[in-house]
Amino acid sequence: MTLALLTEFFFWCCVINGFLLTLWVILMMFAPDLVYKTQYKWFPISRESFSETMYRFLGLFKLMFLVFNLVPLVALKLIA
Repeated sequence: MTLALLTEFFFWCCVINGFLLTLWVILMMFAPDLVYKTQYKWFPISRESFSETMYRFLGLFKLMFLVFNLVPLVALKLIA
């Protein structure tokens, strides 16, 4: 596996996961009721619990994105 291939792999991981993170943030900002109603069909929880859970998962996803996608990409760019 070459350095260029690894760099390209992490670049596309960043693009895909960055898109998912952005989509999630936009949905939670502009259509939280839609997201809640959709999820309530599978997991009947209170609105407050749902908001707290989504906030925690969003933070966890952001940390995972940074640690496992962005940091390796930056490290590979610095090496090259």
